[in-house]
Amino acid sequence: MADIISNAEAELENETRQRFINEYLQDKTDKYDSRDVERLQKDDALAGCYLQWRLQNVDDALKMIDESFQWRKEFKVNDLTECSIPRWMFETGAVYLHGYDKEGNKLFWFKVKLHVKDAKTVVDKKRYVAFWLERYAKREPGMPLTVVFDMTDSGLSNIDMDFVKYIINCFKVYYPKFLSKMILYEMPWIMSAAWRIVKTWLGPEAISKLKFVGKNEVQEYIDAEHLPIHMGGTDTFKYSYPPLPDDDFQTPMCENGPIVSEDETESKEDAESESKDTLDSSQNEEHIKKSEKVNFLEESLKLDECDKVDSTSRTKTAKKPVTVFKGPLLHISPAEELHFGSKDCERKSLIVLNNVTKNLVAFKVRTTAPEKYRVKPSNSSFEPGTSLDIVVSLHGGFEASPQDRFLVMAAEMDQSTGAGTPDLSQFWKEVPKTKVMEHRLRCHVTESSKPMSLLLDENPLHSNIKNNQEDLHSKIIRLLASNKRCEEQIDECLWFQKMLMGLVSLLMAITCSALYLLYTDRSRL
Repeated sequence: MADIISNAEAELENETRQRFINEYLQDKTDKYDSRDVERLQKDDALAGCYLQWRLQNVDDALKMIDESFQWRKEFKVNDLTECSIPRWMFETGAVYLHGYDKEGNKLFWFKVKLHVKDAKTVVDKKRYVAFWLERYAKREPGMPLTVVFDMTDSGLSNIDMDFVKYIINCFKVYYPKFLSKMILYEMPWIMSAAWRIVKTWLGPEAISKLKFVGKNEVQEYIDAEHLPIHMGGTDTFKYSYPPLPDDDFQTPMCENGPIVSEDETESKEDAESESKDTLDSSQNEEHIKKSEKVNFLEESLKLDECDKVDSTSRTKTAKKPVTVFKGPLLHISPAEELHFGSKDCERKSLIVLNNVTKNLVAFKVRTTAPEKYRVKPSNSSFEPGTSLDIVVSLHGGFEASPQDRFLVMAAEMDQSTGAGTPDLSQFWKEVPKTKVMEHRLRCHVTESSKPMSLLLDENPLHSNIKNNQEDLHSKIIRLLASNKRCEEQIDECLWFQKMLMGLVSLLMAITCSALYLLYTDRSRL
């Protein structure tokens, strides 16, 4: 069945490409950027994305592609860089990427109070938003975004309906399937009428993604660690430029501790050569101490059924991934996700690299949570045509999170460059960014079932009870959601009631004043 669906989708993608060439490219070579057209012809995911957003309707998908490609050429999206955007826009911090929601989606922040409507700068502001979206699309292809409109201290002067409509179109037309949800924080009541207009621009699917929250509700969608302090969170991040604040990847840790950065390595080379014997002895003592500290973990792993294998191989406790990402330098398995669980045997995950070039390839692995993970090896190089296993393991009592990300960086080396650590340090400093291949992996946390639960699940009576509990749980969730909608409707009704009462009171006051004036005029006559 899956093969039939896959074949049907492939046929629709091919039909979309062919019809686009026949119906939209004839005598209109200057209408689009040739790079976008070429990408549509080569990238199955791009054509499929438009089709999914338009419910597999080829005609609607073609119209969407046409509008999107025209916009990309008008705003020169493929050529947008930091240099093409006015510096003051970066410095204001009105728009930026930072942090993750509970589902692991990147947060796209809009600080509404910093936006002031100005016809002279509106085009630059739109290009600025396009810059961030295109930057993220290239770094995290296929990964959705959660938009957060932080309306703290904002008012009528910050309302720009044309700009809001543009942002909505970015997710509705230009970057389909990109929007996870749109969170509106502390929206002033005076803006309610404006957002009712906004709803008319959205389809039913997009309306369901709108979340109106305050300080008490925002943590339903975003954990405190990714929320600023004024939202009740613990994130002390303060925007500053430069650099751009969207790169959360840091140097990970190897099996025996944190990796020394390239700069530290270079500055300590002389000191290390002068006191080599002392360092060697201290490292041995440290290694002995660390071995004593982790003995309890090694013993528990021996008792675990998953780890009854050869202890000399560090890859035995990590399952071999099956999916493959095929890059120009490396084929990387898994393609998208590293799987972690609560069992000891699930606290390790494997990344397999295959060098598909004819030269040495240098690589290094970075992560958004370097304190949690040990990576071995994390910075090395390997021969053409060979494969390499990288073990990523959770450290101590840390648990994996869907918000955690890994970045695999790779660059082709000349045969004369060599693979020694000093050469690698210099190589990463000198290699141009355009020659560095990057691939991102996210974490998937699996829920491990206990043996007793497996036995109970085999019992039909327990299965019926479990199903009834799940049905009851789902009904309670639906009831709570319905109750929340009713509360929102009641709040709106109360707001309208107050407005009407205010208007009636004002009308009565005006009427009484008019009658009083009329009475006094008659009495004078």
